[in-house]
Amino acid sequence: MDEISALDAVLRDRRAVRHLIEDIHKEVDGRSIRLMHVCGSHEHTVTRFGLRALLPPTLELISGPGCPVCVCGTADIREAIDIARKGAVLTTFGDMMRDRTPWGSLESARQEGLDVRVVYSPLDALRLARDNPTREVVFFGVGFETTAAPVASLFQETPPANFSLLASFKLTSPAVAALLDAGGRSLQGLVCPGHVSTIVGAVDWKVFPEKYGVPAVVSGFEPTDLLLATRALVRQVRSGRAELENEYTRLVRFEGNPAALRMLREAFEVRDSFWRGVGVVPRSGLFLREVWRDHDARARFGVNHEPQGDKDLPKGCQCHKVVVGDIYPPQCPLFGTKCTPQDPYGPCMVSVEGTCYIWQRFGDPRMLQAYQGRGA
Repeated sequence: MDEISALDAVLRDRRAVRHLIEDIHKEVDGRSIRLMHVCGSHEHTVTRFGLRALLPPTLELISGPGCPVCVCGTADIREAIDIARKGAVLTTFGDMMRDRTPWGSLESARQEGLDVRVVYSPLDALRLARDNPTREVVFFGVGFETTAAPVASLFQETPPANFSLLASFKLTSPAVAALLDAGGRSLQGLVCPGHVSTIVGAVDWKVFPEKYGVPAVVSGFEPTDLLLATRALVRQVRSGRAELENEYTRLVRFEGNPAALRMLREAFEVRDSFWRGVGVVPRSGLFLREVWRDHDARARFGVNHEPQGDKDLPKGCQCHKVVVGDIYPPQCPLFGTKCTPQDPYGPCMVSVEGTCYIWQRFGDPRMLQAYQGRGA
């Protein structure tokens, strides 16, 4: 057994999981505790391994705005389609292709004959531009800090003249702060995303215990990671503490990744940004700096569409409530009927990181029934 396989075995050890579950039940001791995570990968682990069914019934672990595709506004997708209509080669990640807007989707644009291509890395888009110097090549980048950092690395040297970026990158912690600032959401703890924290560091989350009095624990993605983070948060709640802890020390440093942070600062500036289902979140978006204007697709192709409203969702879709943890997916009347992974109607069913997709794909039927009609 190699080192990675050995680590996986430890992180999924049934005895360790059983011990952590027993500890959490003892620590909760009937208290009503509400925790939130903001990561599609965390929701994947929670649902796939059935962790909610093992936790005390008075302990809620809800999913917040942790899916980049879900919160990408339709105005950004419209800009991407418009750019393709202007004759450019539009490249993006595959999970953006089926996201519906009033102007169609990138998949429907491709079916119309527009040159829309799926790439697996921003380097693929850069390589495409170099190999096709007579074509305009645009990378439609959607994601959080983890995705933005490798895109920023493309600008360590001047990209080819025919390459530009349509940026739809967002910063995670400002969105959580916006939810707390809006009030009406009683959270006793925050499970912080490990992937994002490898870039920004655990330090990015200290605002929550310091300003909001909400304990925060950075977590990895295996069942034991999430259970360790949950136990740490429950213990803080029980003792009346609000502190920042880092459970994911094997990959996350307190100060983050200095090289990645430097590249982000050099490529992007921070501005207010629209989050679908949430609204405009102050200082939560990354946009190319003026020095890179020649490679900014919005400036280059003259596209700049305004968001379509506070929710920016198709009629009847409840993703705006799912994405902020106000309801569970089965409480949306479209879930599993009009909206499925095979034919997604709302954005939370499009991406593998979407909460609705995850519940439909991995949800235990008994748990789905239990949460039907249950208020969050």
